Amino acid sequence: MDLQLAGKAAVVTGAGKGIGLAVTQALADEGVRVVAASRTPTEALSGLAERRDVHFVQVDLARPEGPGETVEEAVARFGGLDILVNNVGAVRPRADGFLSVGDDDWTWTWTVNFLTAVRATRAALPHLIKSGSGSIVTVSSVNAFLPDPLIIDYSASKAALTNFCKALSKETGPHGVRVNTVSPGPVSTDMWLGEGGVATTVAAAGGSAPDAVVQGVAAQSVTGRFTRPEEVADLVLLLASGRAGNVTGSDFVIDGGLITTL
Repeated sequence: MDLQLAGKAAVVTGAGKGIGLAVTQALADEGVRVVAASRTPTEALSGLAERRDVHFVQVDLARPEGPGETVEEAVARFGGLDILVNNVGAVRPRADGFLSVGDDDWTWTWTVNFLTAVRATRAALPHLIKSGSGSIVTVSSVNAFLPDPLIIDYSASKAALTNFCKALSKETGPHGVRVNTVSPGPVSTDMWLGEGGVATTVAAAGGSAPDAVVQGVAAQSVTGRFTRPEEVADLVLLLASGRAGNVTGSDFVIDGGLITTL
């Protein structure tokens, strides 16, 4: 299937690894020109930039100016913008419970998971409207509607993110800009499986092994496994493309059947 993406210009946040890297790779493979934003460079992203029309921007997206600077870089380089993928995010399990989560923790979580997307969208929207057929795809989470006290602040921030995107879609649709969200369950990325990731943190708090935590979580999905980053990227690309030209204000769950309700 031709996704009709060749020649488009895109910004991907949190592009250094995991879902963001997979999305950047997939977009580039379709002939999209990509500004890939990440706080730290990675070997995989650097290698991709050498092979494809991918421009790496090293930026701390948690700074109020960071998302806007990234969009400005893309517009200056490509002359416009067609696609924004809000992907940057992070989670810190709160093994000691709600009372251990102070104001600084809430501010950090809210900034990384919500305000970065708001700021990037604010900067990108005029250019997406100008393109005539812009698309915003935001990576949210099943925890937007599956609250978990272990990640209470993360769940709340993702709920706000999904709500924000739904509301925005109603304003931007008449201007030709589609806004959709993707809500993954557990994905095989460093957020879950890396050193200091969710599995390691939960295992340390419960006196178990990280592998046991991973196996237990995977077993909650009917497919019995984590989603792969490339599978999330494929969904993001379809939503970003003209093939989904009348899809907006929608949330797409990719969780291996973890969520069992309608």
